[in-house]
Amino acid sequence: MVSDTHELPETGEIVIATITKISDHGAYVTLDEYDKIQGFLHVSEIAPGWVRKVNKYLREGEKKVLLVKKVERDRKEIDLSLKQISKDQRKKKLRDVKRFEKEQGILKNIQEKSELTTKQIEDIEDKFLSKYDSVYDAMLNIAIKGSAEIEDLKLQKKVMTTIEDICSKMKLPSVELRGILEISNNKSNGVELIKKTLTDAENVEDAKIEITYLGAPKYRLSLISQDFKTAEKSLKPILEKIEKSVKNQNGVYVFTREESIKIGEG
Repeated sequence: MVSDTHELPETGEIVIATITKISDHGAYVTLDEYDKIQGFLHVSEIAPGWVRKVNKYLREGEKKVLLVKKVERDRKEIDLSLKQISKDQRKKKLRDVKRFEKEQGILKNIQEKSELTTKQIEDIEDKFLSKYDSVYDAMLNIAIKGSAEIEDLKLQKKVMTTIEDICSKMKLPSVELRGILEISNNKSNGVELIKKTLTDAENVEDAKIEITYLGAPKYRLSLISQDFKTAEKSLKPILEKIEKSVKNQNGVYVFTREESIKIGEG
């Protein structure tokens, strides 16, 4: 049972819980993200099939990713399931928790280094969230694009300096999209025109582009960005720009994708 002041999770929500007591009928747990309120994991929801011994699957003090099966709001009872959680759901939840902890660490770092009050750091967090989906996204954008990215947030100079310092030490996640460009034209200054087209394509925001000459008429295009979604979004207009420029010169344009790879982890 929990007091009325506690917030309760929603049915279908995925939560992190700590096993506090094991019985023949299942396990009592506390929900880490909900002020340690208690829930129950019935033996039938631990694993597929018949579970003879609960302690074969669970240990006291262990943390588990669980699904909220049912919430009896009047009685403040929460029924949970372990067997209904997929591997992907578990991985995503643990990633989200890790990112949240990382964000709290970043905010604490900014607060301590800039000597801010709790209210001031909360205001900065609110400003970040007014522009980005999360504190981590804000820091990632600053790390990639520079502090000019948050000039509109009108932060104090000492706070900006601290943020720049933290961002300079961030290990950025990144992915690489690669492909072969085949470009040619029959003009007398064709090589110079192609070179200009490719140089213009390399100067883009939100992504790092490298174009390497492989031998006429082939060039390798490499685009590095923070994630596959952003990379794909950046690649499309670049390719369209190159294709348009080549075709305006009555040239030949072909782009063949190569395998995309993940080259870093934040």
